[in-house]
Amino acid sequence: MKTHPNCKINLGLHVIERRPDGYHNLESIFLPVFDLCDDLEIIPLPDKPYGYCQFSQDGIPITCNTEDNLCVRAYKLLQQQFPLKVGAVRIHLTKKIPFGAGLGGGSSDATFVLRMLNELYKLSLSDEQLCHYAIQLGADCPFFVHNQAAYVTGIGDQQELLNFSLEDAGLRLFIRKPDDSVSTREAYAGIKPRNIQPHIATPNLKEALRQPVTEWRDLFVNDFEKTVFPNHPAIAQLKKQFYQEGAVYASMTGSGAAVFGIFIK
Repeated sequence: MKTHPNCKINLGLHVIERRPDGYHNLESIFLPVFDLCDDLEIIPLPDKPYGYCQFSQDGIPITCNTEDNLCVRAYKLLQQQFPLKVGAVRIHLTKKIPFGAGLGGGSSDATFVLRMLNELYKLSLSDEQLCHYAIQLGADCPFFVHNQAAYVTGIGDQQELLNFSLEDAGLRLFIRKPDDSVSTREAYAGIKPRNIQPHIATPNLKEALRQPVTEWRDLFVNDFEKTVFPNHPAIAQLKKQFYQEGAVYASMTGSGAAVFGIFIK
């Protein structure tokens, strides 16, 4: 079975508060991007013992141990839950979505593995059940179960699905990434949650989405830009460049380092 895990962008990203468990509650609108995808293939290996997973990868190099790869972790998660159903597999990933970019490529890969295993082995898991497993792999992972526009809160695990797409709105999207990469730890360093800044207004992002795109520049803010741009001027320059080229809205996505520009067709 072959699929093409896609990435996402954030329209606005607010860091609301730090939680007692050390995570942060966020608020954002996630939009799927189907034109930038990885290639993922899973081949059952009936001659191998249950629990065996052979992983290979090409494309953009991934610098992590095989056991730590999210695709492998996704396989092991479902195999442990369904040890007599989920058989041995070979997983091959062709990486095209850059990592350290805020595009959610790794989360998408992991979630697509869950979805593919659910289909291959007829596990009959509902979307709600898939989300239950996906959140154990990463905060962004549940988004890729439904894979449609969503108003996202909590640590990224709470979703309200929205009927919206850039294409239907007559908009074009372009994504660029500099050589810089930004780790989540770096992005959060020095971040000031909005709940300790009473002068920082938190607009209703769902209402902002209903406004003309020409007003988005003042309505959608990525809080991470304040911490990332000073250390990565190349990322800030990309945003500036999009506006110089006529974008009606431009922003860093996620915790960086990719930047997108939205243009009217």
